[in-house]
Amino acid sequence: MPSRNGSRAPRRVVVVTGASAGVGRATVEELAREGCAIALLARGRERLERAAAEVERLGGVALVLPVDVADEDAVEAAADAAEERLGPIDVWINNAMATVFAPTLAITPAEFRRATEVTYLGSVWGTRAALRRMRPRDRGVIVQVGSALAYRGIPLQGPYCGAKHALEGFLDAVRTELLHERSRVRVTRVQLPALNTPQFSWGRSRMPRQPQPVPPIFQPEVAARAIVWASHHPRRELQVGWPTVKAIAGDKLAPGLADHFLARNGVDAQQSDAPVPPDRPDNLFEPGTGDWGAHGAFDDRARDRSLELWAATHRGWVALGLAGAALAATLARRAR
Repeated sequence: MPSRNGSRAPRRVVVVTGASAGVGRATVEELAREGCAIALLARGRERLERAAAEVERLGGVALVLPVDVADEDAVEAAADAAEERLGPIDVWINNAMATVFAPTLAITPAEFRRATEVTYLGSVWGTRAALRRMRPRDRGVIVQVGSALAYRGIPLQGPYCGAKHALEGFLDAVRTELLHERSRVRVTRVQLPALNTPQFSWGRSRMPRQPQPVPPIFQPEVAARAIVWASHHPRRELQVGWPTVKAIAGDKLAPGLADHFLARNGVDAQQSDAPVPPDRPDNLFEPGTGDWGAHGAFDDRARDRSLELWAATHRGWVALGLAGAALAATLARRAR
């Protein structure tokens, strides 16, 4: 990747969990365009190999590491392999997740445990692995891929919402410890809106109709651009898309109103009109087969841009525009 003076800047070394599909797949492709060296972590080797081929095609370097992030020892071993093969880790992106679409009492203890171990503990183990390597060097970035559901729980996704809420507290604790140490290791969170990913085609479900993201829906590339941007910029948290901002602000301002709104609308909004097919894939305990890629089944309804994200990542231009508008309004009033 050429630098400003024409020399070749060293490749950033990035670890991405859940790298084989959905947001993780879109993120490694975005990183590849920057020429990064990327360790791809996920359970299914077949999809990892296909993701790696795309990374190489786009100009990056890929290392395939089949890993179940719920296994702390396996995550540590993957971190060792990444540093041995690619070099010191600059960025660690916690993205892997698992969920169950069902009412709370319809979810078994084993399903709750599995979804929590992947979504919550998987990020804990990833963060710890990154910190063990970054703290002695006093540099590095940990990016947590979150969700509006980290602030606002919704029906039918108790394990996922609980895990994302728990990560908020965990990462706040980590951040304050790093500040106490005056460490230059940085922790940031990227809170996402509803996205068109394969999650809704292969996540375990006990609902009568196919799960769907709650509209409006965004393409995973919107999330990927935000995640990669956050890896470069010292932002404590980046909220992606107006629906995310609205959900988080609404929960803070009127949580009771949000409760009643979701009670009326949240169940139907998460189901399409199509019945669940008898051969629906299920990736909770075992990786599904096939190359699902970054996109899910909702391309015809998904947006590939977010004006709010542009504004959030261009605050200087927004402030300049607002100042210019205020000045123009003042001059217009004086001219009357």
